[in-house]
Amino acid sequence: MQLKDMTRQELSAFLDEEIKKYNEFKSRGLTLNMARGKPCDEQLRLSYGMLDCLTGEDSLNDLDGTDTRNYGGLDGIKSAKKLFADIFDVSENEVIVFGNSSLNIMYDTLVKAMLFGTGNGAKPWKDCGKIKWLCPVPGYDRHFLITEKLGFEMINVPCDENGPDMDIVERLVAEDSSIKGIWCVPMYSNPTGITYSDEVVKRMAAMKTAADDFRIFWDNAYCIHHLSDNHDTLLNLLEEAKKCGNEDRVYMFASTSKVTFAGGGIAAMSASEKNIEYIKSLITVQTIGYDKINQLRHVRFFKDFDGLTEHMKKHAELLAPRFNAVCDALDSEIKPLGIGKWVRPNGGYFVSFDAMEGCAKKIVQLCKEAGVELTGAGATFPYGKDPKDSNIRIAPSFPPIEELRLAAEVFCIAVKIASAQKLLEA
Repeated sequence: MQLKDMTRQELSAFLDEEIKKYNEFKSRGLTLNMARGKPCDEQLRLSYGMLDCLTGEDSLNDLDGTDTRNYGGLDGIKSAKKLFADIFDVSENEVIVFGNSSLNIMYDTLVKAMLFGTGNGAKPWKDCGKIKWLCPVPGYDRHFLITEKLGFEMINVPCDENGPDMDIVERLVAEDSSIKGIWCVPMYSNPTGITYSDEVVKRMAAMKTAADDFRIFWDNAYCIHHLSDNHDTLLNLLEEAKKCGNEDRVYMFASTSKVTFAGGGIAAMSASEKNIEYIKSLITVQTIGYDKINQLRHVRFFKDFDGLTEHMKKHAELLAPRFNAVCDALDSEIKPLGIGKWVRPNGGYFVSFDAMEGCAKKIVQLCKEAGVELTGAGATFPYGKDPKDSNIRIAPSFPPIEELRLAAEVFCIAVKIASAQKLLEA
């Protein structure tokens, strides 16, 4: 029976039983973490071979003879550009390979737009008055923190199983020139796990914008993070934008931060050749070059895109059981009661749970008091404010599978308690 169909007497009895279970878990003194999408120890061990794949002086030259020990190579070594060109499905001339963090590239790109503009004579955004930014929700908390820190006014855009509501996006960008961009995690979105449909990608590439310097920040962080061979596919935004003459509005990002070592990966950006040349003209005064030895280390370890794909299958073997543990618990414990919604994703790092309205903060607090740490309620919305107090991001990757099953059990009990209390208050 769904909770909403229970009588008050049945609901009270149900709540009493769940509180007993909760108190039993609380007495154990658990310390479990499902807060952030960190690779687990077994995943990190998959890349140990990268630590000693470079030996001898001759091996430190790239394919074209570039000495990776020395200065130069501002936009990355040739073999690393080739690897990321295959990841993005673009040409090598449309890629810059940076340091270890794609988040850093996104922050840096926005700051450059603020100080210098986006090229083609566009004014620096700092001289344009109030800047507004579209934020598909629920979304990535660190994206929102960047634009909040820069003083942008963030505008929520609801999402469904296809991606952002494009009717809203198209209307807003067409009528307001102060809207300069949009955040997107298009494949296995953080946190919802959905992948943008072909229609959404095409409409985003073709839409009319009041601002000539409007930019799409396409954070394709999970484009190779599939959980099985039956995975989602994503249309190439840059290629679609070229068809409409809008290729300069696209900035695409990716990294190996959850592929090799989270603190020692490599990150890259893909954009039109015009944008690439403009960005290179700005970073040339910022650095003489990024860590080319680390770039070479990655290429030697993976060899090519096929080698990278095989490596990611090993990640999937470790991650899929963790995602199944969480989703199976939700399917068996929450679905019959009708007190939550979620998607079983085909990839990525998160499960997004939508509780009954007004219950998310309560659920997170109950879990915390029982020793289970979750991402804070509201974190998946700009300014940390979920208007429905409903969304909770679950990160299954880091805990050992036994701990994860316990954490999922505690989470389900907390959902039941918060939901029952909400209905009894009505």
